[in-house]
Amino acid sequence: MIFGLLGGRPVDEALGLGVAHGALAMTTPGDASMVTLQEVERLAAGASARIVR
Repeated sequence: MIFGLLGGRPVDEALGLGVAHGALAMTTPGDASMVTLQEVERLAAGASARIVR
């Protein structure tokens, strides 16, 4: 969410990015996020949470 707010995105869009990132972060092992911005934006836009790598 902070990334979106600092990037000048509206609050609702920033919140959607934060939620999408949190969901995707749970799909990778370890403590560090291994998802890309494109994956987060795709999920926030309503795409499937299925990871395409």
